[in-house]
Amino acid sequence: MLLLSEVSFASFILIPMDDIGQKNHLKAYGITYFSLEKGNDVKWLLNYKGGSFLLEDHKEFRNECKIRGVSYEVISDTEALQILELIASPSQNMEAITLEKAPKIAVYSPKDKMPWDDAVTMVLNYAEIPYDVVYDEEVLRDELIKYEWLHLHHEDFTGQYGKFYGSYRATPWYIEGKAYSEKLAKKLGYSKVSEEKLAVSLRIRDFVIGGGFMFAMCSATDSFDIALSAEGVDICEAMFDGDPSEANYQDKIDFDKTFAFTDFRLVRNPSEYEFSSIDMTQKRYIQRTADYFSLQEYSAKWDPVPTMLTQNHTSLVKGFMGQTTSFDRKNVKSTVLVMGENKTNEEAKYIHGVKGKGMWTFYGGHDPEDYTHRVGDPKTELDLHPNSPGYRLILNNVLFPAAKKKKQKT
Repeated sequence: MLLLSEVSFASFILIPMDDIGQKNHLKAYGITYFSLEKGNDVKWLLNYKGGSFLLEDHKEFRNECKIRGVSYEVISDTEALQILELIASPSQNMEAITLEKAPKIAVYSPKDKMPWDDAVTMVLNYAEIPYDVVYDEEVLRDELIKYEWLHLHHEDFTGQYGKFYGSYRATPWYIEGKAYSEKLAKKLGYSKVSEEKLAVSLRIRDFVIGGGFMFAMCSATDSFDIALSAEGVDICEAMFDGDPSEANYQDKIDFDKTFAFTDFRLVRNPSEYEFSSIDMTQKRYIQRTADYFSLQEYSAKWDPVPTMLTQNHTSLVKGFMGQTTSFDRKNVKSTVLVMGENKTNEEAKYIHGVKGKGMWTFYGGHDPEDYTHRVGDPKTELDLHPNSPGYRLILNNVLFPAAKKKKQKT
């Protein structure tokens, strides 16, 4: 009778996401995705114990939690109802969001890149969340229509090969990468890599406008917007595309075409490892020990999307660098939501916006657990960082497209 009683009433799995109750925050997202893949709805309990998940109780899910080292509790119908009643109270800044379907994920990346070259692919692998790799050929064949969520690997969409010319132009990997990009551009019918990357950028833009969710980190953020703003303008010097850039090209930049940034100045020097004034890397005067950014707090009931995207077990997150470390607030459009920022240095780290029917998120920096990741550095071992707040922000973006559509109140 006791066994039957436990089976009868223990009908939910609560996965706590606070700093005390969860041993592996990152793999907890994978368990949630796994449940969605199996056709089960999940409740995302915003601001309840760090943004916990409430799953239907199945032995398979319990076993997966044990195998993956994810902390969980089996609770009764009554306990689950009490939690949901607490969350529904007008006095609580909480909300229960229903996740309905596992989003189909694509990572835009060269096929020869290793997973540890990019924080997103690395954490997707660690959390055991499946994804497909797509690149220029798939994008230009309009294959993005198959996906709900797209991540942009650390790409240079301007056709300037990451602005690595000054330091790495004689290295084999730079020479081989440039040759590969030129060969691919010609194969796809373009005379220049910059023209081919613009075409890809426009298709990605259309993916978002049509209702897709896009996430980008590091140089894929500002270089994407720069490519859009420079449509029809040659901003590349001869070592990149075989002919000089246009005279006075800065005056021809169209900021109305961008997602996030405005009024930026492009860096003309081809040997300088920087695209524009958007990036704060060379304008930072912050000691590593003091480098943190704070997450904004939102009303869970009135603004569920930014609340989902900022779920964490801490509101203060360690900073980290990259080719594009963070964004100058002066160059961020007023319509953009700044969800994470370092106020003392007036820099935005984590931003979000709406474009057409879709949404996008930009996250500055390369690797949340590798402060100054450089070319050739060893991969980050996420087993050493299972509770990383910086990586949680990435996984929030992976899950939020699964949310049941709810009309925004603001």
